[in-house]
Amino acid sequence: MKNTFWIIFLFSNLSFAQNNAEVSGVLPTITLWTKIPDGPGPKGGEIISSKGSFTNISTSKLIIHQPADPNGIAVLVISGGGYAHIESGSEGNPTGEWLKSQGITAFELIYRLPGEGWETESVPFQDAQRALRIIRSNAEKYKIDPDKLGVLGFSAGGHLAGYISSTFDKIYYPLQDAIDQVSARPDFTAMIYPVVSMLPPNNKTHSFKSLLGKSSETKDQIKYSVEKQVTVQTPITFLAQSEDDPISSVENSILMYQALKDHKVSAELHLFQSGGHGWGLGKKDTNTGEWTNLFLNWLKINGIYK
Repeated sequence: MKNTFWIIFLFSNLSFAQNNAEVSGVLPTITLWTKIPDGPGPKGGEIISSKGSFTNISTSKLIIHQPADPNGIAVLVISGGGYAHIESGSEGNPTGEWLKSQGITAFELIYRLPGEGWETESVPFQDAQRALRIIRSNAEKYKIDPDKLGVLGFSAGGHLAGYISSTFDKIYYPLQDAIDQVSARPDFTAMIYPVVSMLPPNNKTHSFKSLLGKSSETKDQIKYSVEKQVTVQTPITFLAQSEDDPISSVENSILMYQALKDHKVSAELHLFQSGGHGWGLGKKDTNTGEWTNLFLNWLKINGIYK
């Protein structure tokens, strides 16, 4: 029985990788699903703005930023956009290329958006969970260590990264194939100027509106607050945010850090004096750009990056 499972797994994995890899510009992509859950979703193809923002996402995918000489680390990169669009141009794409320059294989997630005609608001969580399983199941193909797979998110993408890191064992969709038997738990998590809490007074974000609407019950606000999902199984976590963030209060990162400490999860928090929100790899005339080196050093300290 055990041998039969692995034969099915290997066949499914190889077929999936071969049949779903394509080229978008110069970067290969992998579509996530053989059958997309909770459809139908939006009609037509994705729309990409002049600034690289994605909407109308009917087919979620991974864009692969693959270094010539991979060092074994893989990162699922998740852009923000309030769960209403995906800021690939200013966040996911440049971060994927930066990680690639460090020998880290980056998989940029283009995820489905709750307000685009799907049956449930859980579609981003479905996509993130499936993406982690696909990456780990393709570890040999991409020359990565399956025990060095992390997730890094910005803003709403930080919410998604943090949320899926603590609820990795929740069943978000009907299992489709052998890939869904693979662990979806990241080995490390990074949350950059993240949306974290959906509880007052931090319930004024676009992410809140996208997931919960204009009105919601306290139990649902708790359900989607990342700090309320933290357990002792939550991966080690890196946090960075500006104290003058006007979109997602710095209290979000502080709440998350405290929740991690309460559960004895190793964590590191960096607060910058200025920089606002949405600075990606860093904002000019601020020290927010230091987060990349701080993040690499944190990976080194934790034995992940050499």
